Amino acid sequence: MESIQAIKQRFGIIGNDVKLNRAIEKAIQVAPTDISVLVTGESGVGKESIPKIIHSLSHRKHGKFIAVNCGAIPEGTIDSELFGHEKGAFTGATATRSGYFEEANGGTIFLDEVGELPLTTQVRLLRVLENGEFLKVGSSKVQKTDVRIVAATNVEMFEAIKKEKFREDLYYRLSTVEIHLPPLRERKEDIHLLFRKFASDFAQKYKMPTIRLDENAVQLLLKYRWSGNIRQLRNVAEQISVLEQDRNIDLATLSGYLPNAGSHLPAVIENKKRDSDFSNEREILYKVLFDMKSDLNDLKKLTRELMQSGNMQKVREENEGLIEKIYGEGNNGYETAEEALEVLHIPEQSSVQTVVSHPPAVVKDDKYDFAEEIVEEETLSLHDKELELIKKALERNRGKRKAAAKELGISERTLYRKIKQFDL
Repeated sequence: MESIQAIKQRFGIIGNDVKLNRAIEKAIQVAPTDISVLVTGESGVGKESIPKIIHSLSHRKHGKFIAVNCGAIPEGTIDSELFGHEKGAFTGATATRSGYFEEANGGTIFLDEVGELPLTTQVRLLRVLENGEFLKVGSSKVQKTDVRIVAATNVEMFEAIKKEKFREDLYYRLSTVEIHLPPLRERKEDIHLLFRKFASDFAQKYKMPTIRLDENAVQLLLKYRWSGNIRQLRNVAEQISVLEQDRNIDLATLSGYLPNAGSHLPAVIENKKRDSDFSNEREILYKVLFDMKSDLNDLKKLTRELMQSGNMQKVREENEGLIEKIYGEGNNGYETAEEALEVLHIPEQSSVQTVVSHPPAVVKDDKYDFAEEIVEEETLSLHDKELELIKKALERNRGKRKAAAKELGISERTLYRKIKQFDL
């Protein structure tokens, strides 16, 4: 029995990963038997090497080895490709044709992407696995074949069985022994080794110096996810070998050949970013709350001065900046300080000597003691006073809103809103 290292050299397999070595070891052990094998793993991990190893170490090594990509054959012709057809079996069948199972008699057939097989073809394949019998398309004559079947798939088979896209009985017949090849991202120590091998091969192929990566570029190579696995790594090595004039490749140059290189950072970085976002949100919330406290205290001050003096004109002149801050443009959208004062429901007439404002309703929270500071007990009913003044103004002006608003010292828009509010 050949050693794992000898098999690697023979089939050009690069890497020393434990999982890779275990997969090759299983292939060596199962090769002398005739049991079926299912090779699993992501696309691009090199699953096609395992069937070749199994065939070359088996007693069928002098027979044919036929590889069939099941996903590349149209559903309407795959039965004919695998099992053959008789003349006239369907339109275009001008002659009898032998299928792959007949041609591979005595050898090995490799069914790549077996998870893509149609359900009707799966039934035919199950019969071949059970007793070696098959029927050509358009024929009623049962034929026998002696083949070793090795299949491969990148499909999650149990998920496909659950969705009824793959027969459970066929899965267990194919996977008498299952060999799994790990993705490239789980073979960190092999990534740079593979890249150097590909770079050397392409340097010889295109007759140019070998490209080399600096330390930062090597670190990016190891951290990258490699969703296309070895096939993607080989493709990147070939692109750089052909396109780059400078044969010393740095981090920036390599990043240009790796799609979304920045999105493949370790998850811990993303978690830290999220924690930072939460911290920023808390800081913004605290700032809003304290700004609210400041505005409410300013409103309290303004209200107290109005109650004490009863002279709105004087209070307006002395606190114009404060009024703009609380109610002006950029806060609640009022055009002028005069219009902002209407929020306090204060008429222009000096005949109204006592004024009380309605501070915004505040929900008391034990965490913010300033809520208690801004709540003052009302001594008069502003609602009744306001209603009475509006009624009198409307009566005196015979229901003309524009004249009544002018007399009250408020805008017509505000008066109209009050009329609707009080249902006058």
